[in-house]
Amino acid sequence: MNTPKKNKPTLLVTGANGLLGQKLVNRLLEKDSFHVIATGRGACRLPQTWEGFTYASMDITDKENVLEVFQRYSPEVVIHGAAMTNVDECETAQEACYQQNVAAVGNIIVAAEQYHSFLVHVSTDFIFDGEAGPYTEDAVPNPVNYYGETKLQAEALIQQSSLNWGIARTVLVYGISHDMSRSNIVLWVKKSLEEGKDLQLVDDQLRTPTLAEDLAEGCILMAEQRAKGVFNISGDELLTPYDMAIQTAEFFKLDKTKINKTDSSAFRQTAKRPMKTGFVVQKAKDQLNFKPKSFTEGIEILAKQLNLAN
Repeated sequence: MNTPKKNKPTLLVTGANGLLGQKLVNRLLEKDSFHVIATGRGACRLPQTWEGFTYASMDITDKENVLEVFQRYSPEVVIHGAAMTNVDECETAQEACYQQNVAAVGNIIVAAEQYHSFLVHVSTDFIFDGEAGPYTEDAVPNPVNYYGETKLQAEALIQQSSLNWGIARTVLVYGISHDMSRSNIVLWVKKSLEEGKDLQLVDDQLRTPTLAEDLAEGCILMAEQRAKGVFNISGDELLTPYDMAIQTAEFFKLDKTKINKTDSSAFRQTAKRPMKTGFVVQKAKDQLNFKPKSFTEGIEILAKQLNLAN
């Protein structure tokens, strides 16, 4: 057990009930370098066995609520991971998306400025059009859907603020939440193949898939180092969904012949997707000592978590 450090700074996490939020709180408790304030909308859904953090209900779209929570805890650092991330839903419910992804960031900025908090904000590869990936931090954004537009607007608000800030851009986050409430490409492929289903996966979209634990670690490295500016925090292997499915089948020794290649024209989705994104993460490796897992290593971590959950 870590010896508690005296005068630890306070770090506030938004979206603590979500996948990234869970990984952030868990890792922060392991490292024990901050007092952790976990916040989310409604009741705490983190494991009751976890100790050493404080939970506060906070609606990021309610400016007064945000200010009240910041006043209560005066966080030195904030990791803002809460967002509306269902890309198709963002396209059809644009007002809700704007409130959660842009207006809420404005609320966080006002509070963080008032309490001189260092802000780590989580952004996305979907601010790019996918014409020229993988991208470095200084690539020119050009979103092709409303979700990407709102995330780009949020970045602009932060960059124009008087805050000390860091932006962590990420790609296709996968992982297992403690209550198994969320699926991901690994779990979906595994379950489908175990049930003997034939799968169609696109081979014309490229991403650098990111293990949720790696994203959490990258955000915490930024928080610890008060790393200013934009950092790409993702995996560093450029893969298609088809590649990911094949690696998943190989790891679990399932029938790869049931995985069929297709292209994006075979799928009708409400929101347009960028075709080739992914990130170059050399800056984070060099400046933060960020060490992303390979996709196979990520699958192995998920497999262990599945065994523990069963």
